[in-house]
Amino acid sequence: MAEIKSVAVIGLGYIGLPTAAILATNGVDVVGVDVNPKTVEAVSRGEVPFVEPDLGGHVSRAVSEGTLKASLETPKADAYIVAVPTPFNDDKTADLSYIEAAGSAIAPQLVGDELIILESTSPPGATQHLADHILGLRPDLSIENLRVAHCPERVLPGRVMVELVTNDRIVGGITTAAAEAARDLYQKFCEGEILLTDATTAEMAKLVENSFRDVNIAFANELSIISDKLGINVWELIELANHHPRVNILQPGPGVGGHCIAVDPWFIVSSAPEEAKLIRQARVTNDAKPDWVIEQVEKAVADVDGTAKVAVLGLAFKANIDDLRESPAISIAQRLGAEFGEAKFLVVEPHIDEMPKQLSGLANAELVATGDAIEEADIVLLLVDHAQFKTIDRSTLEGKTVIDTRGMWR
Repeated sequence: MAEIKSVAVIGLGYIGLPTAAILATNGVDVVGVDVNPKTVEAVSRGEVPFVEPDLGGHVSRAVSEGTLKASLETPKADAYIVAVPTPFNDDKTADLSYIEAAGSAIAPQLVGDELIILESTSPPGATQHLADHILGLRPDLSIENLRVAHCPERVLPGRVMVELVTNDRIVGGITTAAAEAARDLYQKFCEGEILLTDATTAEMAKLVENSFRDVNIAFANELSIISDKLGINVWELIELANHHPRVNILQPGPGVGGHCIAVDPWFIVSSAPEEAKLIRQARVTNDAKPDWVIEQVEKAVADVDGTAKVAVLGLAFKANIDDLRESPAISIAQRLGAEFGEAKFLVVEPHIDEMPKQLSGLANAELVATGDAIEEADIVLLLVDHAQFKTIDRSTLEGKTVIDTRGMWR
């Protein structure tokens, strides 16, 4: 196919907008498409509607130079990158409705020979499903003159703009021509190695990467519960064990969150339910960790005379970002407020300006500044190790019950 000069990125979220911006600052005319008018308006002004270091400079530069535009409508383009959510259903199978909706919007714009890349993390077969969906709407086209590939994102929130450039990428095509065309597009900004395979293997590779981490986090979380029962400091235990040259235990926490690690393993389980025993158990273990955290708070509240005041530090799914997706901290805060109506919860999340909708209905919870929460609280529950919390004067915690799920004050 001819050189790709225009790209439409469908979905301007935590992956779509950085991808659109990095392409636009590397000589490609990009239109970012999103269903949220506020997102489209913000990007059109050169602004970023969420927290991600260095992204703002890329977006403002590309918009000012005219290489990045935002729209509610899908335009004609040489290539399309689909970066929409893939949540799971109640039965833990993947919800492909967002991918199908993107395909439905792309289909009328096609003339043949376009490249369509699915970046959304997906179960095996989703890329083929997208291709079949589009071809069902456009029977005049065929897989020979429509190039469809999968290129999973592999970036860490907080370092997206660095890792988009430096990380290796996996590109899987339904056809070899599709894989090669996608590789050529990503080479415009990717300095890492680009590895070609088929679409199903590329889909599975992303799921395996995140499932590997999930299983290892489950080991650490299980260790933390065992250590508490035995009166052992789990953070010291892990540090000592990691001095072995072939041991690298991860750190425990209040659970596992985010749009990848908390979701992707279920796609493997749903694809092979009888075989994925360890992967399933890791998910069960990590999903149960918030229960243990709530039990610790329950014990602490019972020891307070009168109305217990609990400082809840952090709501994001990881440190130093504003991403609340699948956050165990949100789940814990929501359950605490609902189950302990007699207590008062002082919620701190330095990266947001208003109480999330999941907590807005709790009459006994309010969003406050860090210092105010610490000063007023009887109990301090640390759920996220934001850099701001690391500067808290330890003397202000004296006389309070501290529940540190991150080992920041160990």
